Amino acid sequence: MQDIFEKEREIWKRMESTGRHILITARNELYLHMRFLDVALSSLGFAMGPNVDTLAVDGNTIFYNTKYLGACFREERKKINRAYLHMVLHCIFGHVFRKPQGEEKYWDLACDIAVESIIDEMQIRCIKTPISWIRENTYKDLREKLPVLTAEGICYQLEKNPPDEKKMEKLIREFYVDDHNYWCRQPDKPKDEQTRDKWKDISEKMEMDLDSFSKEASQADGGLKEQLKISHRETMDYRTFLRKFTVLKEEVQVDPDQFDYVFYSYGLSMYGNMPLIEPQETKEVQKIEEFAVVIDTSMSCSGDLVKAFLEETYGILMEQENFFRRMNLHIIQCDEKIQSDKKITDIEELEEYMNHFEAAGSGGTDFRPAFSYVNELCRKKEFSNLKGLLYFTDGFGTYPTRIPPFQTAFIFLDEEESNPQVPLWAMKLILPKRELEKKVR
Repeated sequence: MQDIFEKEREIWKRMESTGRHILITARNELYLHMRFLDVALSSLGFAMGPNVDTLAVDGNTIFYNTKYLGACFREERKKINRAYLHMVLHCIFGHVFRKPQGEEKYWDLACDIAVESIIDEMQIRCIKTPISWIRENTYKDLREKLPVLTAEGICYQLEKNPPDEKKMEKLIREFYVDDHNYWCRQPDKPKDEQTRDKWKDISEKMEMDLDSFSKEASQADGGLKEQLKISHRETMDYRTFLRKFTVLKEEVQVDPDQFDYVFYSYGLSMYGNMPLIEPQETKEVQKIEEFAVVIDTSMSCSGDLVKAFLEETYGILMEQENFFRRMNLHIIQCDEKIQSDKKITDIEELEEYMNHFEAAGSGGTDFRPAFSYVNELCRKKEFSNLKGLLYFTDGFGTYPTRIPPFQTAFIFLDEEESNPQVPLWAMKLILPKRELEKKVR
């Protein structure tokens, strides 16, 4: 019996060693052609996965099936190189550590299509293989709708225009490389957070290295730089974003956290065990007091999405903790000229405006008239302490050359057909188009 156990142990060790050797060979070959991936390629350990039919990754370890690796090694070594790179890219873009953006089957397929599209465009001999007809048509259809093939964008398109069951099976079979069951779907454990942060640092460093190895990167890019820029783009909850425009001010309300210690001490001295507490009737709070919202009502902006954006803003502003009781809010509609300006001074006026809102204008886009108009309002003392201007637009227009005296943020949708570059003096926020479209429905 002991001899049998020894033989099984020896077979296991040999299989483990063989699989490890194959993966190390693939890693070394990738490194020789893509030095900017050095840290990423060496950040994964190897282990035999008893329940893995092909390959899998969890952000720390590549789990492998030695029989599968051996068959691929004999058939086509490039397949292993591509699979290794495929899993590394999943980690770099954070696919492994995110909750599914939509239905899990669409999200998994979208992640695979996104990384395979990069690999297929790389002009590197050790991973270059002929592109199938299915892949070519899939990329072509998606690029007609998306400037960059990100997993989020692809998932959105799959949900918006779901393929039939037969086509879905073909796509899954075509782009399948690794098992996603090892992914951290709910990365809330400290260990998972550390792994996610590690790959975030690697990803940011790699974006800088792509510029350093410019000649090499030009062959190995394959859309990698564009995807990295988008994945590193700052995302922020809209409610959190609006706090950038708040001011600290006293407001009339009972503050239970503050009281007069004189009364407190007097009560203890007079009654022994009965402190007298009188809360202050004013409280310092951080809220929005003055604000300007400019709506791009040109032909390139959908009226329904404009209204959905306003409703989203309205919902946040209607919450008492966001705005002072008295406010000074200007909602300005502008295409190539100012179409309307509504001054809002309290919640009731805001509610009335939203109930009867109609978009005005359908010309071209020019941002300069809105900035000139708001500057004029400041000059006329319509604003006493304007903290910020929020401009909802598609980005296709002429920006001012002078820096305005107030904070400015341009708001875009994540599925627009371009990634407009705003001036250095302005902030930029991307709102999820799918969320706004849900409100439209």
